Amino acid sequence: MAIGGGHGLAATLRAARTYAGDLTAIVSVADDGGSSGRLRRQFAIPAPGDLRRCLVAVAEPNSPWAAAFEYRFPEEAGGDLSGHALGNLVIAGLAGVTGDFGEALRLAAELLHAGARVLPATLAAVDLAGDLDGVEVRGQVRIQEAQGDVRHLHVLPAGAPAPAAAGEAIAGADQVILGPGSLFTSVLAACVVPDITAALAARQGGRVYVCNLRPEVPETVGYRPSDHLRALDEHGIAVDRVLFDPKWWIDHPPPPDAATKWPPVRTDAELRMLRCDLASDAEIGHDPFLLAAALRSVL
Repeated sequence: MAIGGGHGLAATLRAARTYAGDLTAIVSVADDGGSSGRLRRQFAIPAPGDLRRCLVAVAEPNSPWAAAFEYRFPEEAGGDLSGHALGNLVIAGLAGVTGDFGEALRLAAELLHAGARVLPATLAAVDLAGDLDGVEVRGQVRIQEAQGDVRHLHVLPAGAPAPAAAGEAIAGADQVILGPGSLFTSVLAACVVPDITAALAARQGGRVYVCNLRPEVPETVGYRPSDHLRALDEHGIAVDRVLFDPKWWIDHPPPPDAATKWPPVRTDAELRMLRCDLASDAEIGHDPFLLAAALRSVL
């Protein structure tokens, strides 16, 4: 199973489908920008965008419905549909018809003949919040654009529950993959839902974090792969292995103040870091076959 959001989680799902029997995705729903943000504000539902991407990633190959779900109405056309992805509208419409966001996702998966179960990290319409130099930053977009280290990331309302099926999937999976994706606004956005954090902590092994191929500007400027692990540890997110591709980090040394920002790498952290060949081109992203091989190697 896999946890995260956005394009990164979709890449993991494509990779895991090559070797996994049963596959479940737990997806962040804290996005408050773009089409997802507009639908959240208008209908008080969890953000559908990352869920749509994951459903498309596990849809029946060459499905016209998958292509339709990804169709985005042109911004220049103007009007109420401008900028909306059709799949987001379908999910929102199904939620309105059924009165149940979880059932809406099940029906959307059925329409796409999805080869995996896709679950929201929470069924509540949550906001992502964190601390930046003692000031609360609220909203995924604001956190993503923040200049500086956002600490103590959490969701609001604080008691937002995860679906029971999410905790069961984490407990029963042979392997739990976190990422790749934006460290704070995709991976941690899903993992800091309290029930998800607790389910990860209760596992005995099999928790793998896939690091991005390089830092994101400005979210993780100056971060090395080991700093990703420290951020996960700081938020109580337990992982057993961190996979990273060293060839894409050579040109991104840590900033001069890294020694004061982050303490020295601990021995147990070093043991959890695993160098892997994950991509032939950082611009394209993680190669699903290389990623699948690396994930199988630690299964």
